[in-house]
Amino acid sequence: MRSDNKGSSRKRDRPLKARVDHRTKDLVKRARPGEVAFIDHEDVDRVSAEGLIKSKVSYVVNTSETISGRYPNPGPVLLLDAGITVIDGVGKDVFAVVSEGDSVVITDGKIFHGDEEVANGEPLTREKIQERLDLAEVNLASELEAFAMNTLEYLKTENTALFGLIDVPPVKAKIAGNHALVVVRGHAYETDLRVLTSYIKEMRPVLIAVDGGADALLARGLTPDIIVGDMDSVSDSALKCGADLIVHAFPDGRAPGSERLDELKLEHITFAAAATSEDIALILAYEHGAELIVAVGTHTNLVDFLDKGRKGMASSFLTKLKVGRRLVDAKGVGEIYKSRVQTWHLSALMIAGIAAITTIILVSPSIKYLITLFALRVRLMFGF
Repeated sequence: MRSDNKGSSRKRDRPLKARVDHRTKDLVKRARPGEVAFIDHEDVDRVSAEGLIKSKVSYVVNTSETISGRYPNPGPVLLLDAGITVIDGVGKDVFAVVSEGDSVVITDGKIFHGDEEVANGEPLTREKIQERLDLAEVNLASELEAFAMNTLEYLKTENTALFGLIDVPPVKAKIAGNHALVVVRGHAYETDLRVLTSYIKEMRPVLIAVDGGADALLARGLTPDIIVGDMDSVSDSALKCGADLIVHAFPDGRAPGSERLDELKLEHITFAAAATSEDIALILAYEHGAELIVAVGTHTNLVDFLDKGRKGMASSFLTKLKVGRRLVDAKGVGEIYKSRVQTWHLSALMIAGIAAITTIILVSPSIKYLITLFALRVRLMFGF
């Protein structure tokens, strides 16, 4: 909200650079440590919060409610745990005053631009978050009902992807009879990719990246075979890695992502479907005959679907029903299986080895004879 108060007699904090964007996922690409992120994001999701944390911003100024109580979104807790101060509900007017790169000062929830207080909001506290989480528990039943209704409606009106009537584009990679690894830059994707290193080396699955999942693979030294998506959250370098590029298009054929690839002079094809990009990546692997589909970072439960920010996320739910018999979700595998070699493991291995050698010596007459002979020669040599 805009204030007419001028200046302040009290000492204020040092100026910080502002990063301003209505799309949080675009802002985090530009944000730098110590800056202020001005966003318009109701119910900040996990992935967005993790992006802000990686950017190491000092403040998040949100024109909307970071947690509304509609559902238990995990983003606000992650931000506070990372030591980021969240100023909540400052109102959208601030975007008309603060621009990208401006210097701002924040004091007790008040935002100063120059000498003018241009907005103020409520610093988000753990108590406030807990109040909204309690409310979310009450609201979750109605959200589940709305999700179910939306799923049924989607099943009646947009069922081509589920029943195999969708026109799946061709790909160069040989998917049939092989494993496919579908990577979305979602929750715990880095941990799960790290744990899957041995699997990837051994099975050499076809690597299918969904938008920024391509950069996630390249960061692990892996080159994607196929990149699928809107092409709005993947780097130019990833797009130029040599992978097949498949742009997610609307059912009517419009594909906004094609404009970027045309500008980069990169060959690509489109995949029209009333589904999300991660859905069509799974469908692509399934319809091309993947023996097994391993998913990293995809959405698997109701909170995940609501966190995505699309009403119902029915297409994801139904897509997983379709490909389910071939699908293995790697989400959280790093929490279940941690391949950490600890000191006691090495000690136990050494003890087991010594025990095995001792057993062999005790049961082998020839080795016992050699040891006895050696001992006798030592005694004779030293006159024992």
